[in-house]
Amino acid sequence: MHISYQPKGVCAAGLEFDVEDGVVKNINFMGGCDGNHKGLAALAEGMPPEEAAKRLKGITCGGRSTSCPDQLAVALEQFLAKQ
Repeated sequence: MHISYQPKGVCAAGLEFDVEDGVVKNINFMGGCDGNHKGLAALAEGMPPEEAAKRLKGITCGGRSTSCPDQLAVALEQFLAKQ
């Protein structure tokens, strides 16, 4: 299943990923810090969505109350709530 999400409170303008066979794949952030997003994607891809959300939830960026990892967790939680 392909998921598109519009992050809130971060530099990235968009986020897309797939969940196939119970794991997160093809994570792609649009805008923001390219290297950090590639690193985040490399670490989270292949994980079950529950595990990735658990690990990423609550991470902040600078003075912000959220971050791109936290926004990925929010998107994953929304996906899981619809299952």
